[in-house]
Amino acid sequence: MNANNSLNVLGLTLAALAIGAIAFKNYHRDEDGRLLNVSYDPTREVYKEINPRFVAKYEADTGHRVSVEQSHGGSSRQVKSVIAGVPADVVTLALPSDVETLAKFGLIAGQWRNRLPHNSQPYSSTIVFVVRKPNPKQIKDWKDLVQSDVTVITPDPGTSGNGKLSFLAAWGSVIYRGGTETEALAFVRNLYEHVPILGQGARDSSTTFALGKEGDVHLTWENEALREVAESKGELQIVYPPVSILAEPSVAWIDANVRKHNSEAAAKAYLEYLFSDTAQEIFAKQGYRPIDSAILQKYRTRLPNIALFPVSTLAKDWGDAQTKFFSENGIYSTFFSGATK
Repeated sequence: MNANNSLNVLGLTLAALAIGAIAFKNYHRDEDGRLLNVSYDPTREVYKEINPRFVAKYEADTGHRVSVEQSHGGSSRQVKSVIAGVPADVVTLALPSDVETLAKFGLIAGQWRNRLPHNSQPYSSTIVFVVRKPNPKQIKDWKDLVQSDVTVITPDPGTSGNGKLSFLAAWGSVIYRGGTETEALAFVRNLYEHVPILGQGARDSSTTFALGKEGDVHLTWENEALREVAESKGELQIVYPPVSILAEPSVAWIDANVRKHNSEAAAKAYLEYLFSDTAQEIFAKQGYRPIDSAILQKYRTRLPNIALFPVSTLAKDWGDAQTKFFSENGIYSTFFSGATK
C-alpha cells in the first residue's frame, strides 16, 4: 500500500467505525434477500423512485423477491464506512475515485469499470449555483463568488463528493479559460475565504442555505439545486455558470460482500437496471443527466446544455485529481483544511 493510500487508512477514524457499527447493527438478511445501496448524500429521492420498480421487475424476471435498503451521506464518509465494515452490496458514489478507493482495499474487483456500460457511470452531473431571488448580488459566473460582500455555502471536500467537485469546478474554471495553476490557486484560496462553514455533505449544506437561510450562493449538484428551488416557494433560483465540471458518479457491486451475502446476481441486476430506459427517465426527471442521449434531449429545458470540462482539464484522471488535491499532502489538505472551520 503506497503513501497515498495512507489517506484511506488514516480515514478509518473512530467516527467512521461508529457509523458502521451503529447505523447497521441491526442489518440482517432475510429469506427473500436484501440489498444495501450505500450512496452519496442527495440521491435519496431518485433511488426511492427507482427501487420499487426494480424490485417488481426482478421478481417478474426471476421469481425471487428482493428488497433494497438505502444509506446516504457525504461520499468520502460513505467510502470510509464501507471500509470500516458497513455491509454494502452495492455502492453508488459521487466520484470514480471513491469506488477506486474500495478497489484498492480489495473490496471491489480491479476491473470494476468494465463490468457495466459506460464505464459504470449511469448518468453524469455538474455543479451549479443556487441564489436568493432576485439575485441581488448579480452572481452569474465563478468570478462573482469572490466579491467582497458574497458569502458562499458548500460542503467540506474532506467528506463530500459535492465538496470535492465544487473545489475542482472552481479550480478548473480558471484553467479552462487559459489561466495558470498559480492563478487557480489564488482564486480558490480567495473563494474559500468566503465560506463561513463547511457542511459534511450536500444535504447538510442545502439545509444550511435553504432552511437556515445562511449565505448568498450555494454551490451544489444540479439535481440538488433543482430540488432546492422547487421546494423554496419562489425564494430561490438556479444560476448556471458558463462553465462547470463534468461530474461522473460511478457504481459497483462490492465483491467481498456479495459473496458473503449470496447476493451477487441481485446486485448485478440492480446496477444493470440503472442503465434501463425506465431508470434513465427517472434520473432525468430527478435532475441527473442520463447517458441515454435521446432521453437527455427530452429534458433539455430542465437540463440545459452548458460547457462542462472533464477532469483531465486539471489532472490526469480522477485518481490523479484525488491525489493532487485531496490526499494528505494535496493542495486542499495543505492550504484549506480547517481554514474555514
